[in-house]
Amino acid sequence: MADYDPGHDYAATGLFDAVLERAHAHARAHLRSRNDQPIGAPATLAALRKALFRPLNAAPLAPGVVIDELVRDVAGGLHSMNTGRFYGWVNGGTLPASLAADWLTAVWDQNAAMATVSPAAAVVEEVVGGWLRELFHLPRGSSFALVTGTQMAHLTCLAAARHRQLAHLGWDVEARGLNGGPPVRVLTSSERHGSLDRAVRMLGIGRDNIIALPCDAEGRLAPEVLADALARHRGEAVIVSLQAGDLNIGAFDDFAALVPVAHAAGAWVHVDGAFGLWAAASPTHRAKTAAMETADSWSTDGHKWLNTPYDSGIAMVADAQAHRAAMSYRASYMIESDAREPMDYGPDWSRRARGFALYAALRELGRDGVAELIDRCCAMARDLVGGIGALPGAEVVWLPTLNQGLLRFPDPAPGASEADHDAHTDRVIARVNAGGEAFFGGTTWRGRRCMRVSVCGWQTGPADVARAIEAVRRQLQGATDGVRADA
Repeated sequence: MADYDPGHDYAATGLFDAVLERAHAHARAHLRSRNDQPIGAPATLAALRKALFRPLNAAPLAPGVVIDELVRDVAGGLHSMNTGRFYGWVNGGTLPASLAADWLTAVWDQNAAMATVSPAAAVVEEVVGGWLRELFHLPRGSSFALVTGTQMAHLTCLAAARHRQLAHLGWDVEARGLNGGPPVRVLTSSERHGSLDRAVRMLGIGRDNIIALPCDAEGRLAPEVLADALARHRGEAVIVSLQAGDLNIGAFDDFAALVPVAHAAGAWVHVDGAFGLWAAASPTHRAKTAAMETADSWSTDGHKWLNTPYDSGIAMVADAQAHRAAMSYRASYMIESDAREPMDYGPDWSRRARGFALYAALRELGRDGVAELIDRCCAMARDLVGGIGALPGAEVVWLPTLNQGLLRFPDPAPGASEADHDAHTDRVIARVNAGGEAFFGGTTWRGRRCMRVSVCGWQTGPADVARAIEAVRRQLQGATDGVRADA
């Protein structure tokens, strides 16, 4: 096509209409066919590179051609996460209203940094923050930030914690940095997620200042273990990070027992609730989060259990002053308003208006719908793990108490070792995924390889669970037949 003409009204001439209609057609085709496609992406990296690597064209291309060729070239390289049979990681799908709101977010093209830049985006975020506080039963005055994911939610919360804990020791970290200042210690669980470690590194606290404490058989920290560790770091700047649903078994720390111990020692308490924080919105599972609201900060994702598109993390902080002090910035060219300024609470400056998709998802579900979604996923996870575990050649390692479970597939060969069992478990996972009926992930838990089952998609129902169990049964039967043939 010809070079673009600055100042030309492309909307009036239908250029946007044509390309958006092409995108809409591709989107509808993808959504309609997702249950007929392999759940796991079948294309190899080599095939994708062959399709996508090309010299950058010198002349402009028609937008419709660009979209058509993009769809063609990524074919086979996309996981079908927005289905009822993706269990590999804690990835939800996308609710219809949230998907549509995300499309409009791109069309509206708002910079959600400040209220004067996008008044609607700022007010929607204020509303979403209030709704989330209510769902999670957190203190009314808690501040919040909408960030990319739990990784950046950790960074945001720990930056607020770093500010306050060092300020208590007379050190202004925003002015003076960390060089020469008091060390910051992070006491946490041996079962923590790696995103916490990355946040600690990015904040300059340093991974050597992470003190991993052993958990009990239920995956929880014991109060006496935490108390002993706090005593060893008395008088220092200490952050305690607790779990609301760990990634392998969905374990919750005992907040009622642990938070008072940490606060008595002057520590800040952060809660990693990437998916587990949503249990607070379910009357069935809320007891797991008892006293969680007494902590100082909380992090979670919308793109996990709320089933919003990606780029939807949430940081919440009880001490709004510490939160704002760690993040805010002003310059003479900024026009302030009487609204909450989003950039005062998160690490981003220019960013997309993340609040619209969250707003749409929460309104589509409502309070009762959020609770039903959580309860159904937990029930499906238990049925899925129990159903697979009942198959010959399978073993339940952890039956879900929330939405996470573990299975293992012992090697049926005579005299098989633990290493053989680990390898066989990985082979079964790979074969199931290659079959395309379901997708699972692997993990090492307490020294043994397991298949991790995670259910948080809004579309997962009994028929999906039955198809997944049957897919595993076929692979286990094939493995057993192979051993018999070898014998």
